[in-house]
Amino acid sequence: MKKAEVVLIPVPAMGHVVALVEVAKLLVQRDDRLSTTVIIMHPALDPSTTKYTESLAASTLPDRMRVVNLPNLESKTEDTKDRNWLTSMIESQKPHVEEYVSKMRTQSQLSPDSPQLAGFIFDTFATGMKDVANGFGVPWYAFSASGAAFIGSMFYLQALHDDEGVNLIEFKDSDALLEIPSLASPLPAKLLPSMVFKQESLTIFLEHARIMREARSILVNTFLEFESYAVHSLSNGKNPPVYPVGPIVKHVGDARDLPSDESKDIMEWLDDQPPSSVMFLCFGSWGSFCGKQVKEIACALEHCGHRFLWSLRKPSSQKGKIESPSDYLNFQEILPEGFLDRTLKIGKVIGWAPQVEILAHPAVGGFASHCGWNSTLESVRFGVPVATWPLYAEQQFNAFQMVIDLGLAVEIKMDYRRDFLGDNEIIVSSDDIVKAIKHVMEEDSEVRKKVKEMSRISENSLEDGGSSFSSLGRLIEDMIDNMS
Repeated sequence: MKKAEVVLIPVPAMGHVVALVEVAKLLVQRDDRLSTTVIIMHPALDPSTTKYTESLAASTLPDRMRVVNLPNLESKTEDTKDRNWLTSMIESQKPHVEEYVSKMRTQSQLSPDSPQLAGFIFDTFATGMKDVANGFGVPWYAFSASGAAFIGSMFYLQALHDDEGVNLIEFKDSDALLEIPSLASPLPAKLLPSMVFKQESLTIFLEHARIMREARSILVNTFLEFESYAVHSLSNGKNPPVYPVGPIVKHVGDARDLPSDESKDIMEWLDDQPPSSVMFLCFGSWGSFCGKQVKEIACALEHCGHRFLWSLRKPSSQKGKIESPSDYLNFQEILPEGFLDRTLKIGKVIGWAPQVEILAHPAVGGFASHCGWNSTLESVRFGVPVATWPLYAEQQFNAFQMVIDLGLAVEIKMDYRRDFLGDNEIIVSSDDIVKAIKHVMEEDSEVRKKVKEMSRISENSLEDGGSSFSSLGRLIEDMIDNMS
């Protein structure tokens, strides 16, 4: 029996690490012939990711799976920690990856029963590591922590730029509508990913799109029934084969991010709430708002008439530096005077949130989200309709797809955009927030029914005979059959 070792390398950001760790687990749990090694580059993009990766190294992993944390190259990357920080890190970490895999391969060659290196799986934005795979003479696969429609948009924009000479940066304030093959509806150009609108990041974005076309195949964190239009559009014979293998989400019980007493307090509060009665607001590991916007959200929550659980994070005070939000020591410093007292019986304000546990709780009936792809899949997986409030990256694109293309969410403000440095923040009014909350919390709304049905389908897709189960099986056979 052939035994195969697969090496997975994520971008060191929370959603990307979580997704590829879950892929590694899926592979070993699915097939006894497979072993997996997840190699995590450092420094991570934010402290929460660092904490998560450290906890992985100390946790009990499935048999035949290991997690390796590479040396922290902070001194080499600190001066480039801008839009180009990832490219610099990948170049710096290549020798460390090569060294580790060489040792691993040498050890396996000494024992005929050891698994042989079958290939690499690189995060979409870590495909700059392809030279490492080529050096070992094994194939590499791309993994998208975003959806199939977004991958389609990358290929579309790259072709528009390379083949037709279109200046993509000019789309920033444009009223143009783009006919992207992976979307059923025309996309307003202003909802393109933030990376497209600045020259340095656009160059990186386009390069990743070009490289991804070289992959043996592309794994996507989605499932066929959810993104059937996008998956079929990618399966045109011009792109690498696409394998939908999701929804890959963190499992309930994996919340290592919080001290147990804080997490316990949150869950006990939810236990006391009626089913589907709580509006949950959480905007990801990089989600925070200025004081004026916080007050508009507070006003909306106080007047919308629904129970709420609000994960409120403090923006970085370092202007011009890319730093993730932190927790407030005292919420009263930012919230309207008396807000906590007036909402004591209907709401709870928290810092960092164990998001999967909360979304899985029966008391949660709606989710105001930044529309990161992991959060989008978690909302679908647990059947909680979303009110979209995208902040950065490709989240505006995801919001459009959920609201317009799929009809599985409602809009707070789809074209809201806040870059990493906190510039150009606009204020969404409390009236707009109230309107969206009331819509998403409607008991028998069409959106709620569609999300509940998609939740059921998502669960089935991972079971024996389901679409993602079958897709993963085909991928594994390809990996093993392709071993020299």
